Amino acid sequence: MTASIPDSFILRGTAAQGTLRLVGMDATRIAEDARVRHGLSKTATAALGRTLTASLLLAVVLGKKSDSRVNLRVEGGGPVGWIVAEGSTDGRVRGYVRHPDADLPIRERDGKLDVSGIVGTDGEIAVTRLLDNGEPYTGSAGLVSGEIAEDVSTYLGVSEQIPNAVLLGVYEEGGRVAHAGGLLIQAMPGVTDETLGKLEANIRAMGQITDNLRRGGLLEAISRATEGLDLHLAPDAQSARFECRCSRERAADSLKFFTAPERQEMIDAGGQEIVCHWCGERYQLSPEEIAALDDQGQHAQA
Repeated sequence: MTASIPDSFILRGTAAQGTLRLVGMDATRIAEDARVRHGLSKTATAALGRTLTASLLLAVVLGKKSDSRVNLRVEGGGPVGWIVAEGSTDGRVRGYVRHPDADLPIRERDGKLDVSGIVGTDGEIAVTRLLDNGEPYTGSAGLVSGEIAEDVSTYLGVSEQIPNAVLLGVYEEGGRVAHAGGLLIQAMPGVTDETLGKLEANIRAMGQITDNLRRGGLLEAISRATEGLDLHLAPDAQSARFECRCSRERAADSLKFFTAPERQEMIDAGGQEIVCHWCGERYQLSPEEIAALDDQGQHAQA
């Protein structure tokens, strides 16, 4: 269902003589993969698509190693429940929502998907990452809009002390994701008030990021945001994809948390299906595979 959609990718660059750092992402295929995998409603697709994009942008900005992971959780009390995404600096991302079929009508005031309404604003955004010493650190901030982009920007400013601008968007057409992406611009030491003023004016003038993605793709959005600010993009794009870390072996290992009588019930029932909540992959485990778990335990005790 996603064969005709180009692969997602990440672009990096600087502007204003290195006083602005930017990370942009085309997340169209990732958002469509998530929609198909989880059977998401239209508004839930937009909410998760934005969050998946944000987690990868945060991984690039906050990650310290080539495979650093950043876990982003948004919970605002809305119909969709919680939203969780895990992005890695190597371009892999996965995520899910609590209620994938939750949906709301288009907003009458602007004709947009009501992401804020489905997410809610009575809650927080939490980001977990590993520090240099390998210890996990979780920072959080209260939700300000439920639109995800503003909430991520607030988190970076409050919890990470990083002046920034964040743009996220998902545009759906014909029952699938047609365009999705995001842009994170970070103010670096030495940035001038003139540069920040120009950046703010550019962002106001460019309008919705999805409008720019529809007109000319990610490059259009980046160019509009950094117009007149001496943009320099890295020559190579990094591929990005929806990819889970689940496996048949991990699915089987999850049954070790059940008691032996409970596993016997699964065997008697002809096996057990395990569904990965991260990606929706289904693993049908046979009675023999389940029985082997008890055999392994007996060998370990011997």
